[in-house]
Amino acid sequence: MSQKTLKPIYVLNGPNLNLLGVREPEIYGYDTLADIEARCKGLLEGTEHDLVFRQSNHEGQLVEWIQEARTDACALIINPAAYTHTSVALYDALKALSIPIIECHLSNPHAREAFRHHSYVSLVAKGIVAGFGSIGYELAIRAVLTLVK
Repeated sequence: MSQKTLKPIYVLNGPNLNLLGVREPEIYGYDTLADIEARCKGLLEGTEHDLVFRQSNHEGQLVEWIQEARTDACALIINPAAYTHTSVALYDALKALSIPIIECHLSNPHAREAFRHHSYVSLVAKGIVAGFGSIGYELAIRAVLTLVK
């Protein structure tokens, strides 16, 4: 196992994602957030990166973690959930980052209700992974590993 010497990759998750696996599984799948975290950690085995994986239902807590990532992380993957479409506060916090930001969604917001088609996060993200279910997080990790080389 390699020594973890580089800054960690942050993965932040917004409201209701703590209910993955039981909330609308026909949309979001049956994997829990713990399942997703374990697979993301597995992808980082043998690398010099650790993973900081967090979830909050509170917008202010997410803002604080984004601000922390500004200095403590090499990249940020964020699934802001409903805050994607509503939070200028997250947008403003993300604008302060100089590290790669990947927006991640389990479903494809553009194939859903019209109010989900707008994303404040997309305005500052390097890229977006959406519509692939829980594997989207793994795709985002792979993208980050390429971006931070």
